[in-house]
Amino acid sequence: MQPFAMQVWDLFLMQMTNWRWSWRGALLTSMIAPLLSMVAFKAFANDDPLALRYILTGNIVFSLLFGTSDKIATNFAYMRATGMLDFFASMPLSRVALILASAAAFLLMTLPTMVVILIMGTLILDLPLVVNGWVVLVVPLIGFSLCGLGAVIGTLRLPMPEVGSLSALVNFLLLFLGPVMLPPERISPALRAVGYFSPSTYAASALRNTLFQHGDPIALWVDVIVLAGVMVGFLWWSARRMDWRQV
Repeated sequence: MQPFAMQVWDLFLMQMTNWRWSWRGALLTSMIAPLLSMVAFKAFANDDPLALRYILTGNIVFSLLFGTSDKIATNFAYMRATGMLDFFASMPLSRVALILASAAAFLLMTLPTMVVILIMGTLILDLPLVVNGWVVLVVPLIGFSLCGLGAVIGTLRLPMPEVGSLSALVNFLLLFLGPVMLPPERISPALRAVGYFSPSTYAASALRNTLFQHGDPIALWVDVIVLAGVMVGFLWWSARRMDWRQV
């Protein structure tokens, strides 16, 4: 068996080779919805700087979730349906290496979208940025945090269209159950309480802590620990629950 890092690198190159033709479409589809969402939410923000910061960071999380977790679910469903998982099962490979390599490939293809959304969002919402160096850690951590969940959804015994619908439903629930798109005071107490169990809340908080001068109510170190714990937990769960040989 190859060293784990070598497995991840080789599988990453495979995924980039398979998906290199689709980056233009992924860039377009992952960018339109967040930009339109920002325009729509701005009309209800009443120029409140706090609400505008939530709108920008929430839509970046939107892009990262649909660019990584959702794409991984669809990709694993495709590999299951075509027998590619059987091929990987015949090799001395780690499930976690395959998931991490897939997440890295889709994250790399999503980064241009995130940059465009960040630049266009600051212009649309008229927000000043004070970028913290920790953003280099935070963005990949958000992209990797739910990759294990996407892999498990993709390997469920469901038709590919149903996998896509289930993955989209899970991502939308993560976005709107809690203070991700809107400040805590603008949502109901019940949603606010549920939001603290959602990794998207900490993802959006980490972005606000690294993109703006004013800190977030949740400290950055708390965000990083929670996102890292979610990532490790879902990777451990997917390694135990994901079945290679489901066709």
